[in-house]
Amino acid sequence: MAGSAAPAGGVGGGALPAIPPVDFAKFGPVETQPLSRIKRISGPRLHASWVNVPHVTHTDEADITELEAFRKRLDEDAKKDKAKPCRVSLLPLLMRAAVATLKAFPIFNAALTPDGASLVLRRYWHIGVAVDTPDGLVVAVIKDVDQKGVLNLARELGELSEKARAGKLSPAEMQGATFTISSLGGIGGTAFTPIVNAPEVAILGVVRAKTAPAWDGEAFRPRLMLPLCLSYDHRVIDGAGAARFMRRLAETVEDMRRVIL
Repeated sequence: MAGSAAPAGGVGGGALPAIPPVDFAKFGPVETQPLSRIKRISGPRLHASWVNVPHVTHTDEADITELEAFRKRLDEDAKKDKAKPCRVSLLPLLMRAAVATLKAFPIFNAALTPDGASLVLRRYWHIGVAVDTPDGLVVAVIKDVDQKGVLNLARELGELSEKARAGKLSPAEMQGATFTISSLGGIGGTAFTPIVNAPEVAILGVVRAKTAPAWDGEAFRPRLMLPLCLSYDHRVIDGAGAARFMRRLAETVEDMRRVIL
């Protein structure tokens, strides 16, 4: 009837229906394990981001044949440093490439205001890095990436990753990111859809590089190709903008001299 109230206990138009409970013990032996503290905290935030942010994922790939050779040389030199030895993974290089690309496309470093009417264009570049820990995923934040060299980033990333795995990251070391990178390269995969870490508007996912034949104009030659997966908030970024961002990022990764431009 027009004008009548909704039935008590009914689900509103914007509410999500609950998943009905199931007595799994009816079907066989079960064991109940509590979620880790990290997952209890991060779960609602991930759910809120997934529900509130209209996600789209754009994938591309970069030829990192030369970059990987350069990384290996850096890694060998860094391990021999008697004062501060460290390992150099691909991540510090990707962080610098990401910042160079974010500066060219500042909307990807922005945040949407709560009312959805404006963008906050942040003039600092703090990169969140997802760290795999025994208790779940934690995002450590590297501040002012644009002001740090690759070796310093590698050392800081190693220190924060150790603290994350030990459960000793401070709140300040997990806050303030403007853009996040989630890398599964050490495990595998061909592509994935990372969840935007709101109020950020984009997140970069990276999986394992693979050797593949690439045409150089004369012949197919083996090249090391890195898959890149960008999830973004479609309220702020459209498909064409995402494609341009990813092309610029791939070109920067392929020739890191672009970082100084």
